[in-house]
Amino acid sequence: MNVVVPPKIILDNLLKDWLLEDIGRGDRTTSGLFAGDEVVLGTGHWLVKEPGVIAGLPIAARVFKLLDEKVNFLPTVPEGEWCEKGTVIAKLDGPLDTLLTGERVALNLAMRLSGIATMTRRYVDKIADLQVQLVDTRKTTPGMRILEKYATQVGGAKNHRMGLDDAVMIKDNHIAAAGSIGEAIAKVRERMPYPLSIEVETETLVEVETALEHQADIIMLDNMSVEVMEQAVKIIRENNSRIKIEASGNITLETIRNVAETGVDYISTSAPITRSTWLDLSMKIE
Repeated sequence: MNVVVPPKIILDNLLKDWLLEDIGRGDRTTSGLFAGDEVVLGTGHWLVKEPGVIAGLPIAARVFKLLDEKVNFLPTVPEGEWCEKGTVIAKLDGPLDTLLTGERVALNLAMRLSGIATMTRRYVDKIADLQVQLVDTRKTTPGMRILEKYATQVGGAKNHRMGLDDAVMIKDNHIAAAGSIGEAIAKVRERMPYPLSIEVETETLVEVETALEHQADIIMLDNMSVEVMEQAVKIIRENNSRIKIEASGNITLETIRNVAETGVDYISTSAPITRSTWLDLSMKIE
């Protein structure tokens, strides 16, 4: 799987903040067990308590390393692996106080990311045999975007833009602010840096034709019925086969297959992130 873990310069700052939130002025329970300079070594393992796709093990490993370099966190399954209940997914050893103090933050992150990866895989599996790609959106938890989008990649999706500086996407409110699709495209094209492309959100066939007229690079078909979407795809393909087409709006596990069969290039949905639940994992000290 060709998924890149966020670089340490970004990841470490996030993890340190989350560790400080949890530890506060000190882990009172663990510090009460291990007084002074006493170092007690121990081992443990991580266990899957329900079936799902595993994501976030390298990030969990980094949590423990930030607390103490002496901790060894060794994944026993690869990122993106579907695991059944009872599977041991990681083994760890090192100072027991560190294992106990880092447990909650590391598990929380892996459970959240594994839940996203699991839901993403369910969507991807619905369209796996078609020439269409599932992509995520910017509907993410503040502070968690880079990790949540990492998890959708582990599940088999591609990332849409990470932030507003990544790409130009002219949506309905931008069109309303500019006065028309044509005005919005003209103003943005004049000021945007090279080599960004322009994506335009459309809701009707008239808007699709207007976006074509003003040479949008990507056209999003938003909240269209499957029948209208099929017509839109035909119009765009006949006009310019190089334009990429994205479908979006109320994409569910029940509807994604029909949307994919219209011939669009991408289907964007927030569901793998916003509708997923955590995958239940636990740590057991041996």
